Amino acid sequence: MNEPSERIAVCPGSYDPVTNGHLDIIGRAAKVFDKVVVGVVNQPIRKKKTLFTAEERIAFIEDATSSLDNVEVIAFYTLLVEFAREHGATSIVKGLRAISDFEYENEMAQLNSKLDPGVESFYVFARPEYSFLSSTGVKEMATFNGDTSDLVPAPVAAALADRLGRS
Repeated sequence: MNEPSERIAVCPGSYDPVTNGHLDIIGRAAKVFDKVVVGVVNQPIRKKKTLFTAEERIAFIEDATSSLDNVEVIAFYTLLVEFAREHGATSIVKGLRAISDFEYENEMAQLNSKLDPGVESFYVFARPEYSFLSSTGVKEMATFNGDTSDLVPAPVAAALADRLGRS
């Protein structure tokens, strides 16, 4: 079990695919918390099907965060607060890009607080260069052979071009 004084946070998401915006939030959380557990939702509720498997998404994030010793990447299949408890986390860290994110995340924070008042939600504002960035937008760009190389890590850009690019 973890030390009681160890500050552990969970950064949950579908990460389908992981973007540089996601990685910025994870990296910033890693500077504040002793340990950051990146929780990759195996099969998101809001999306019918993911482009990449949970294993592929985990591998992309592990590769991109390999220089961060206090980051661990794990798939999860449970309620977020249960996942946080399983890993000794008392904090959930998520990024906010726009008002629409706030509305959804406020609702989720209230629900999570009802399920476990001991797990706090913390929100990190997206840096301006990532405020427009979404996994959905990146997938749309890749579908039409758009250049995603400055939006996602190189292995992700290559996988997107391979899987979605049109000839």
